[in-house]
Amino acid sequence: MPAKALPVPTPETAPFWDGTKRHELRMQRCNDCAQFFFYPRPYCRHCFSANTEWRTLSGRGTLHTYVINHRPPPGWEEDAPYVIAIVELAEGPRLMTNIVGITDPTPDKLPIDAPVEVVWADVSDEITLPHFRLV
Repeated sequence: MPAKALPVPTPETAPFWDGTKRHELRMQRCNDCAQFFFYPRPYCRHCFSANTEWRTLSGRGTLHTYVINHRPPPGWEEDAPYVIAIVELAEGPRLMTNIVGITDPTPDKLPIDAPVEVVWADVSDEITLPHFRLV
């Protein structure tokens, strides 16, 4: 059975992955327009300023949208069905993730705008993934 594909940190994403290893959800915030943004990049996606810094977020948000995947890629067969979701974080940015902790996921168990919080999956010595569960 093939192994699950895992993220490979790059110089731009390393602060995010370093934070997840410490169970901290970190994203960039612009010091000029005060907006958080994700995915990591060298400039603010709102005002194009390079005056940005990494900050720790609350780990809370709401379920924006999702799909229940019943046809997993190689390596994920034992996890099916599983929920791939977009979570809107309390600080503003949206993050693609998984919703966990739901046995037999169905739409009636996953209301849009439901409050969620981050939980951590330590999948290797190098990578910890941020997943979310309903609050």
